[in-house]
Amino acid sequence: MAELELRKVNAGYGKLQILFDVTFRVPDRQITVVVGPNGSGKSTTLKAIFGIANVYSGEILFKGRNIAGLPPHKVAKLGIAYVPQTDNVFAKLTVRENLKMAGYGMPEEQVRDRLEEVFQLFPILRERLDQKAGTLSGGERQMLAVAIALIRSPELMMFDEPTAALAPKAALEILDIIVRLRDEFGKTILLVEQNAKKALEIGDRGVLLVGGRVAFEGGARELLEHPDLGRMYLGLVAEEAA
Repeated sequence: MAELELRKVNAGYGKLQILFDVTFRVPDRQITVVVGPNGSGKSTTLKAIFGIANVYSGEILFKGRNIAGLPPHKVAKLGIAYVPQTDNVFAKLTVRENLKMAGYGMPEEQVRDRLEEVFQLFPILRERLDQKAGTLSGGERQMLAVAIALIRSPELMMFDEPTAALAPKAALEILDIIVRLRDEFGKTILLVEQNAKKALEIGDRGVLLVGGRVAFEGGARELLEHPDLGRMYLGLVAEEAA
């Protein structure tokens, strides 16, 4: 059974429709990568799932329950985390304060356990606890954003362009962390990523959006190696032609 499934989702903002009959599934404990040209509706897809964009029609099923139209706080309570591309940490607060905010309302013992998991994944954050989040490097801020999402132990984690504006080394570190979230923590991942080649290399499934519609859904490797789609929409060049 798919952890998440979109069925003929039409969504956008106000009267501006961005997604048209979008249908795909996100299997449990796999990385599903959503790629496509700029303006194809990748970020809107995540926002529709999380209750930020307007869903006009269709179903968004999470573990069999239709969550289309639910507000973000209710979606989060069901076990879905959304890590946006920007404004994903409190820049004026310290790392410690950010993590404390993430665990607000949770039992202290549970928060302590979650923090140990976080520091296992991001040992650098333990060293930065009293540093303002706004002074962290780009890669460290992304680590903190992931840590904030992990505190509540979500089952499904959605990432919107997590490597945007990062140096190549930091970008690879973030993608490696996403792989560890699947392999070591058993998380289901829905990843929107502009670096299609790197993302599809770590992904299990690939979804190509073009003009707000699904142009391909299937294995990530199959999309990566497709003779036409990668070249036409993702700027990928076949190995033989490289």
